[in-house]
Formats: sequence, structure tokens, C-alpha cells
Amino acid sequence: MIAVILLVGVIYSVPNFFPSEPAVQLSSKVDKTIDPATMQRFEQALQAKGLTIRASENNGQQALFRFEDTDVQLKASEALKAAVGDEFIVALNLAPSTPGWLRSLNANPMFLGLDLRGGVHFLMEVDMKAALDKQIDRYEDEFRDFLREKDIKYLGIAREGDTVLAKFRDAASRDAAQAALSDEYRDNLQFTVPQGSTDLQASISQVAMLNIQKFALQQNITTLRKRVNELGVSEPVIQQQGTNRIVVQLPGVQDTARAKEILGATATLEFRLVDETNDAAQAQQSGRAPIGSQIYKERSGSPILLKRQVMLTGDYIIDASSGFDDNNRPAVHITLDGKGASRFSKVTGENQKKLMGVVFIETKIESKEIDGKQVKTSSTTQEVINVARIQEQLGKRFQITGLDSPKEARDLALLLRAGALAAPVYIVEERTVGPSMGKENIEKGFNSNLWGFIAVVLFMVIYYRVFGMISSVALAINGFFLFALLSMIQATLTLPGLAGIALTLGMAIDANVLINERIREELRAGASPQVAINVGYDRAWGTIIDSNLTTLIAGIALFLLGSGPIKGFAVVLCLGILTSMFSAVTVSRAMVNLVYGYKPHLQKIEI
Repeated sequence: MIAVILLVGVIYSVPNFFPSEPAVQLSSKVDKTIDPATMQRFEQALQAKGLTIRASENNGQQALFRFEDTDVQLKASEALKAAVGDEFIVALNLAPSTPGWLRSLNANPMFLGLDLRGGVHFLMEVDMKAALDKQIDRYEDEFRDFLREKDIKYLGIAREGDTVLAKFRDAASRDAAQAALSDEYRDNLQFTVPQGSTDLQASISQVAMLNIQKFALQQNITTLRKRVNELGVSEPVIQQQGTNRIVVQLPGVQDTARAKEILGATATLEFRLVDETNDAAQAQQSGRAPIGSQIYKERSGSPILLKRQVMLTGDYIIDASSGFDDNNRPAVHITLDGKGASRFSKVTGENQKKLMGVVFIETKIESKEIDGKQVKTSSTTQEVINVARIQEQLGKRFQITGLDSPKEARDLALLLRAGALAAPVYIVEERTVGPSMGKENIEKGFNSNLWGFIAVVLFMVIYYRVFGMISSVALAINGFFLFALLSMIQATLTLPGLAGIALTLGMAIDANVLINERIREELRAGASPQVAINVGYDRAWGTIIDSNLTTLIAGIALFLLGSGPIKGFAVVLCLGILTSMFSAVTVSRAMVNLVYGYKPHLQKIEI
């Protein structure tokens, strides 16, 4: 049994000793097969820049080019991005050099964290107030539609602070509205009547407020994950921290400006009818828009009046891709979901031959230091990027134009495809780890573990002789078991994880020290060597269980309550405790039996 487990442990731990190679990975955005002609085009683009390819792979869906060092890798990435344009996703990668026969057994190395591989780290905070504001605005619009459906007359509905105020002509209409709205929104809203008034005030309940914040956080995590996938980053880390923050780690990414631009942008579209009956220039000059309309600006700077009623928002968009229209102008091709397609088909069918404007809305939040304090500033850009006459009823698929460049079309398509953020986010912390620093961390971590192991082995061999040698072999086997388990579960190894390995190796020898000391006590009490070995292992087992169990409980607590690096440390610690108990007791006892078990009349042992 031990031999089989050891063989499995060696097979699954060995891939970690093959160094990863800097590589650039290309994958198609539209599931296009990468044929030999396409691969040749990639290779020619690299050769034209004088870059040497160490090796290349192509499985039809992804192409991978390996290089000698990270400098060549970064140059190759830029060359390929310029050559392939918007057709393929180009991503930096560290490709394992594991032999094919090991990969066929699904024996792969552990993932490396940001501190070992290099990349960028962002700590992002969700603007929870904006999430609540967005929900209140939605309730304001829903109240109007709901009361119309119920045929309840009202004078007006408007937002006042964090509440929605509905005005009625008389108390009877107000009471009817309160009964209907309370039944519809009983789980989310609280309704009150201001004293001596026929108005109805709605505010979000405390439970609903917590749910809105929780949803905003989870929705932003999902959206950020989609955007990171669009960037083509392999092995990203996107996780919640606290109640309103998100940690984003992008291994292998060095272009922080590009990452920040994509991750932090809140972009969506609104489709509105153009107000063709009023003069936009006159409205701008007077500073007052006609009732039911709003003043916007086109990209040329000219004013335009759009109806306040929104025909469609970007929430219904399920896919978007950049391309060109029939006149070779940059365009974004949009696909709607079923509900959005039905709604858009209806409103465009009812408004044929009328002008429709496409409003691009982008919100960015930045943190600036003013008078020694960090102050959040929000800037929202609303711009009409396209005005066109509705020639026919539009359905599930259509395109928008009016974009300045193919890059803007690509970025807009990416943001729309990934979905809008539920609430704006801003970066409160940013760190960059270079590939060379990650390599240095790996070397230092490996050397610390190696020298720690050598020191333990020297002590054990000098102090316990043959039994010390057996304990050292069991300790080495424990290391193989630990690496194998971490590789099997595809854990992400970080610097705290390396610290956990060093701690595990140091603690694992404690069990053998207890066993060896117990055997010495039995020998001093006059027991024969065979009896001393048997009693030493049996009586030390209880103490070993107790000491390791308490440490295991602490490790589980760290995993459940900690986050990020603490979880990584806890995983290594807990797995190390399990493997060390097996190797220190079962494996070492089997080796002792192998050495001394066939000598029933043994008179002396080296311990």
C-alpha cells in the first residue's frame, strides 16, 4: 500500500519540478479554428520583429508560443496584438514544460500566485450608495407603470432623497395605491403617509437594503470575472473581501493602465427617440428642455433633444462584437435577450420613420487626495454616439455605428458583452509584481525549504542515528505527498503557501522525535529492542494525534475565517498535517520493520 501511494505521490509531484516557460497564448473570439495557415501568419509576425520562438503548439482552438525569457515574451505579445487585431485574444502565459506522458495522466503542476508569477493586484471598493440610488430610481419608474396598469390616478411620482414620493388628488386614491403597492413590494419597501397629506412615501427596508448591497457585490464580481476572461488572463483571482471590497489579481499582466481601463469602467447604452418637434439649439440657449425631453450632445458638440422615455437599455444585451458596417466604418453588432428583443421590436415597430438616438453612458470613479484626505469623485459621460432613422422593425440583432475608431468599438463591445457593473467601483490599492521578482521569490522560497530540510536531516541523523535516517526518509516522502495533493487539487501556491510547506516540514519531524524518545525510554527501562520499538510506536500515537488535531483545528479556523493569502497558508498547513501523520507513523514504522523486523533476537539498535 505504501509503495503504491508513494508511486502516485512521486508521479503527481514531479511536474512541479519542471520550470514553467514564458509563453504567449492566442485564442479565437468567435470559436474560429486555428489552421496551419493561421499559425504560419502568427509565426511570420514574430519573425518580422526578429523574435525567436522556442516552441509552438496548436490544438485547433488555441495557439501557444514559448520563448526563452519574459523580455522576448512581452515583445512577442505586442507584435501579435498588432498583427491579429480584434480577431484573437492575446494573453501572456507561463506554459508548463511537463513531459507529455505525465500530462496524459493529468499530472499537472500547481498554479502559481501573483507573488510568485508576477502581475497586477487591485483592491476595488464598490460604491454601495450608487447601488442604492440606482435601485431607488428603478422603483420610481416601476411605480408609474404599475399604477397605470392598476388604473390608479396619481398627480406625480418623484424621488426625494432616499425615498420615492407619490402624490395623489385624494386620500381614496392614495389608500388604493398603498394597498396595491404594499402587496407588490411587501418584501422590499416600507410605505408611510406624511401627516396631514394625501401623499405616499416609500423607503427601502433594512433587509432589502442589505440584499441590494449583497447583490451589487456579487454582480460586480461576476461582471469583473467576465471582463478578465475577455482580457485573456489565465488563472485570475477575483474574490470578495469584507462587505464592499473585491480583490482582483491578474497573474502575468503588466499593462496596469489597460487593466484599470477595462475593470473600472461602468458603461451601458440607452436607446431613445429624438424630439423632432422642438429646436435643440434654442433649448440649449435657454437652458430649459421641453417637457418630456432632455438635452444631450452629439460627438460633434451639437445639441440634440431626446425623449426622456427610454426605449431600451443595455441590461438586455447578451452579446456584442466589434466589426465594420457596409461603409467600412467601426460598428458594434448587438444581440438582445428574448425580453429585450420583444420590447425593442414593439417600440421600433410603433415608431418607424422616426429618428432614434443611441446614448453611451460611462461612469468612472476616482480616488483623489484633497487636504490629506482620500475623496471619491464620480464623473459620468453621456454622449449621443449615433442618430439614425428607424427604417424597419428591429429585432434580436442589429448594429450601432458612430464610433471614432476600431479600438473604441472593441472596448465598447467588450464592456457590453461582459455586462454592466451593478454599481461603480474604484481602486483603493494597486500593486505590480514583476516577473523577475516572482522568480526571485520562488528561488528564495525553494532555498529556504531546502536548507530547512537539510538542517533537520543533519540533526536527526546525528542525534538518532539509524532511526534518524529513517525519520529523514519519511520526511522526504511527506514532502512528495504534500506536493502531490496540492497538484491534484490544482491549488494556487503563494509565498504564504511556501511558508506553510516550510512549517509543515519542521513540524512533521515532531512525531518522529516523540516516537524515538519513547523507544529510548523503553530501552532504558530494560525492554528488549523489539518490544521497545512496538511499545514506542503504540504509546506515542495518542500524543501525536492530540498535538496534530489541535493544530488542524487552528488551520481549519484560518481557512474558514481568513481570506486570500491566509487561506492559502491554511490549505497547505491542513494538508501537511494529514500527510505528516501518515508518513511519520505508518511509513516510518514500515521502514523500521523492514530494517529490524526479520531479527527476532535483536540485542541492540542504533537510536
